[in-house]
Amino acid sequence: MATGPDFSGRVDEAWLAQHREQIIEPGLPIVDPHHHLWNRAGNVYLFPELVADLSSGHNIRATVFEECGSMYRANGPEELRSLGETEFVTGVAARSASGGFGTVRACAAMVGNVNLTLGSRVEPILEAHLAASGGRFHAIRFSTAWDADERVHKTVPRSGMLADPRFREGFKYLAGFGLAFDAWVYHPQLNEVAALAAAFPDTQIVLNHFGSPILGGPNADRADAVFTEWRASMTALARHENVHVKLGALPVRRPGPRPQAGAAPLSSEEIAMAWRPFVEVCIEQFGADRCMFESNFPVQKRWCSYAVLWNACKRLAAGASAEEKSALFSGTAARVYRLPAALI
Repeated sequence: MATGPDFSGRVDEAWLAQHREQIIEPGLPIVDPHHHLWNRAGNVYLFPELVADLSSGHNIRATVFEECGSMYRANGPEELRSLGETEFVTGVAARSASGGFGTVRACAAMVGNVNLTLGSRVEPILEAHLAASGGRFHAIRFSTAWDADERVHKTVPRSGMLADPRFREGFKYLAGFGLAFDAWVYHPQLNEVAALAAAFPDTQIVLNHFGSPILGGPNADRADAVFTEWRASMTALARHENVHVKLGALPVRRPGPRPQAGAAPLSSEEIAMAWRPFVEVCIEQFGADRCMFESNFPVQKRWCSYAVLWNACKRLAAGASAEEKSALFSGTAARVYRLPAALI
């Protein structure tokens, strides 16, 4: 069984509603730098569902769409099919910007997908995405999450993709277009991200999901050892000033039955308690100005509501200064993904 992220099963809104919380610091501006939109085997999370979550009480000012293989073109050259996702997100952003759905600007920027192993062939493809996005296409995610254990979900067929000469040939075009790179890897691969950051110091790299420490499957009984390994790798990675970190999407393991067997949704206190050691390492090593909280919705919605998730993040930042909070909740994301200052 895969232990990596895998969105399966419908979100049970009635189940999520069993746990409600008062919104903490409702006036704090937030940029959500990582959410998806999809209709995947009946699991629908599109603009109406997003708007409902964005309207649940926190001061969400803008969002950044994260590629997820959604709405690809059904026909045409394979390398151009992801343009369908960019076109779809552009339409959602235009709908949000109409003003008829509140002040939040959904999909104000987007992280798209282009196959960087195409090498020099990526240049016209990047130009096509930029043209189709209405100026919102600001980053690429080419996920390379891989682990040798068969129980761990993989996004690529083999290890070492970030060092592949063809990948790096394509990667070198990002800086010229002002595009950042979102990296999704597992914690044993963090040295590969460090090597990439060293080779391309002028390209901004955003590490997704705390660097995805593998806490289940082969490591189910190695929590302390995994944390030690992860912390050492993150400390080394932080030396590269072009690397930023998204704080979110860590599993919360608690005793008792799975949610569908009757357990209550996670509370913000539970999430904050489980994530705190990881958050503290990231902020200590990278600084608040290179960290950003993320929702990872609708994946995170399997465990808690949008309101609860952001309450958890605010609990985690309770001891931070006003300047640090501004960076963690909006400033870092706005800078890295080049959002207009007027939106924040």
